[in-house]
Amino acid sequence: MASVTNTYARALADVVMNNRLDAALTLQEAQNVTQLVADSKTLRDVWGTPSIPAAQKRAVLDAIVAKAGISRTVRNFVAVLIDHRRIGFLAPIVQQFEIEMNQRLGFTEAEIRTARDLSEDERRVLESRVESLTGKKVRASYFRDESVLGGAVVRIGSTIYDGSVKGRLERLREQLAAT
Repeated sequence: MASVTNTYARALADVVMNNRLDAALTLQEAQNVTQLVADSKTLRDVWGTPSIPAAQKRAVLDAIVAKAGISRTVRNFVAVLIDHRRIGFLAPIVQQFEIEMNQRLGFTEAEIRTARDLSEDERRVLESRVESLTGKKVRASYFRDESVLGGAVVRIGSTIYDGSVKGRLERLREQLAAT
């Protein structure tokens, strides 16, 4: 499955980059189609049934595109998935496409957990520190987690930067136990 998702995600990213399309808009439209598929069992059944001709499946797609105002690029991408019987991989492909575009545009995703909600100024300062740490622009998702006690825990991929009070107390406990 990984090779399928990577192949199609890279292909869509190539189209976006080569044609200088708005990556954020393309991603949003692809996510919208993904959500429509996730929300509609009927749509999943129609697009996933091998006995229904691809032309009829594309006609359904065209009706959705006309109603939702989806770009030709995303329409064609979904049509390719339908034609190659890969529509069942739409959600992971779109997720991989987001990762691929972030890499190509020099962004990194950061998950930031704090004990309280941060002001816009505090968020900017924290994001600039993470940017200087990673050398990449940061797209941050914030979560409130009272177990942090204070400070922040930043997760970038599989790397965790623990600047929380809870983390500091845990490290202090380990140092005291070691002596």
